[in-house]
Amino acid sequence: MSFSIKKSVAVLGAAAMMVSVAACGSGDTGAKSDNSGTSADGKSTITVWSWDTTIEDAAKKYMEENPNVTIKVLNVGTSAQTQVSLNNAIAAGKGAPDISLMEYHSIAQFALSDALEDLTDKTSGFDADYPAGIWKGVQVNGKVYGLPVDSGPNALFYNKAVFDKAGITEAPKTWEEYYQDAKKIRALGDDYYITSDAGDNNQSTVFMSLIAQAGGAPFKVDGDKVSIDLVNDEGTKKAVEYWQRMIDEDLINTKVTSWSDEWNKGLGDGTIASLVTGAWMPGNLLSGAAQASGNFRVATVPQWNEGENVNSFNGGSSLTLIKGTKNADAAFKFMEYVCHSKEGIKNRVSSGAFPADSESFKSDYYLNGTDDLNKYFGGQKYTEVLAQAAEQEVGDFEFLPFWSQVQNTFGDYAGKAYRKEEKLSKSMEDFQKSLIDYAEGQGFTVEK
Repeated sequence: MSFSIKKSVAVLGAAAMMVSVAACGSGDTGAKSDNSGTSADGKSTITVWSWDTTIEDAAKKYMEENPNVTIKVLNVGTSAQTQVSLNNAIAAGKGAPDISLMEYHSIAQFALSDALEDLTDKTSGFDADYPAGIWKGVQVNGKVYGLPVDSGPNALFYNKAVFDKAGITEAPKTWEEYYQDAKKIRALGDDYYITSDAGDNNQSTVFMSLIAQAGGAPFKVDGDKVSIDLVNDEGTKKAVEYWQRMIDEDLINTKVTSWSDEWNKGLGDGTIASLVTGAWMPGNLLSGAAQASGNFRVATVPQWNEGENVNSFNGGSSLTLIKGTKNADAAFKFMEYVCHSKEGIKNRVSSGAFPADSESFKSDYYLNGTDDLNKYFGGQKYTEVLAQAAEQEVGDFEFLPFWSQVQNTFGDYAGKAYRKEEKLSKSMEDFQKSLIDYAEGQGFTVEK
């Protein structure tokens, strides 16, 4: 497929702060180099774009052990800003890095536009080292386009002190129990809610992960053909109907937007009593809602049907190799060190990263946690719960190859339902139409 990804991030580019890439390396060391990434003097220079500081820590360690390799780690902004900058560099034909950190939901967009190297042959047998759900995250149409750096299996983070006050003795095991618990917490007072959700853009991944856990598969991608069904897909309908009930009965705080100061305050004082979000959340709770230290606990997510063991992912990142780099071999060796070697992974986890590989979930260096977080979660072995979450079953949810459009327009439609201007089913119907129009405008064939 040869369509350009330039248009596919147009909305994102308008919304996000543009980051200059003029000074960023293109993977060219300035010396004559072959495809091994080794120059005439035997040295290699690799440029990496990453917002994750543990990548920089890994690079320092790697250079100590490989003195002929120079790794330049550049932070060009958030995940969204990195997408924009990478797209601009690729479109310009210069300025792109050798390696870029990329969230799983962004891989399809760049892989299908032929911007990433196919790593399938280089990663034979790697799948055995990662949970199936995480390994799916780096694949598009059965081919591998990245190595998992971290992961975001969903978990339920809840304020045990508030749950106790409401007479809830254990974390809900099903979504029906969660609904009943929401009524108990609401009865504590006007300010108390089991969770908050304003239907803003930041909630797009949360909502889609609920759909995924319900068995939903509203999006399908086959080359330049896509299907979009947010109306009749059974898993989507299940999630929409459930969340509509929560909205109708005023059981969730629909006025506080996620990641705002008010949101952090609610998590800190217990008026927002729980969150279902990715396993990367503990550090954010520690920094944003320090007031609740000792009160929070973690559980695996409620199930749609009692006895099931199904989860979905919210976030998680990989390292990708940018197509056309002259440092492909040297760059992949560094990627392999960061993501697949025991030493590289251990160093990153010790720096605070949430792992992606199966071995780490059983290791002392992960399971022992950190002193601050052990205290925050009241002495609970929270790491064991998150490791369990990573090993749960996941469905076949696919991301559209223009996911930035999904993320950056979700709130325009869903927000109306959360403000009770219309039903969520109508919001999803309109959202579906907008995505179909966008897909067709980008040159995709939308299968009806």
